[in-house]
Amino acid sequence: MFRTIALWLGRGLAATLLALLVAIALGGLMNAAAAPSSPGRMVDIGGRRLNLVCAGPEGDTGPLVMMEAGAFGLSADFGAIQQGLAARGVRSCAYDRAGLGRSDPGPSPRDSQAIVSDLEALLAASGETGPLILVGHSMAGLHLRLFTSRNRERVAGLVLLDAAPPEAASLPVAKTWIGRFAAASRLAGGAASLGLLAPLSPFMGDSIGLPPVAAAEKRRAFASGRHNRWAAREVGQWMAGSAQGAATPPYDPDLPVGVVTAGPPRQGALSDWKRIQSQPARVSRQGFHVNIDAASHAGMLGLDHRDVVVEAILRVRASAAKPTGG
Repeated sequence: MFRTIALWLGRGLAATLLALLVAIALGGLMNAAAAPSSPGRMVDIGGRRLNLVCAGPEGDTGPLVMMEAGAFGLSADFGAIQQGLAARGVRSCAYDRAGLGRSDPGPSPRDSQAIVSDLEALLAASGETGPLILVGHSMAGLHLRLFTSRNRERVAGLVLLDAAPPEAASLPVAKTWIGRFAAASRLAGGAASLGLLAPLSPFMGDSIGLPPVAAAEKRRAFASGRHNRWAAREVGQWMAGSAQGAATPPYDPDLPVGVVTAGPPRQGALSDWKRIQSQPARVSRQGFHVNIDAASHAGMLGLDHRDVVVEAILRVRASAAKPTGG
């Protein structure tokens, strides 16, 4: 009897290992097949390169719309929004942070200080000196606060998309969620490195609802071990980035700020989260808050809801052209 059980266990283990090896092999093949030519250009920022993706007419004379993705995000996250802005004659740029997407890795730790320094170097090396309308999704709220405090003269306006303000990390529910997210992020990095996410990429890689080229790039990143590992390093620095942002002054009340949040109104702790998210708009003399009830946190960036986001960006851009109080 024990011999039979041992035989079954041995066969089960062998089958599991075989399935794992097949998944890894298929993952590598699918990841390679899903790698289209880069839609952007690689910009050297001093011995390493970041991928910059710009869209819209070169002759646009208004402020450049510069986009910062959230956790595990990259330039492709804004593919639908960039397409919508280009159709309205507006130029915009998005990029892959260090180690993410097609960009080269950067020095650790990957906190807001490092990310903001990279963005400053990227803008200088690419010749995009501003003025800027900054658009940030989710975790990017930490980075934009720090960037704005260091570059106030270059920032003409802000659009925060379901963004996490630095102060939000003080909420008990946020601290718990951030810790769990960091642990899940490390698991995702390990799974992707083994090729286990690649078979899921065609079905789960694009949770946003992007145009074809951006969707292919998003699926490629979803399956990439390197992308997931470096994204996990950023998430691991969430509390540090929050502290760095919170140490800076609040946004200038003269700065136009649009806040767009996603999902139906909530009660309790989640209601507090939305209140903190909308605070920059309430402080701004030219601020506003729009909520997309039917959108998810990621889906608000996609084709289904991009018009709301595009209109918010255009509204901030128009306010930036007016005199203070205009």
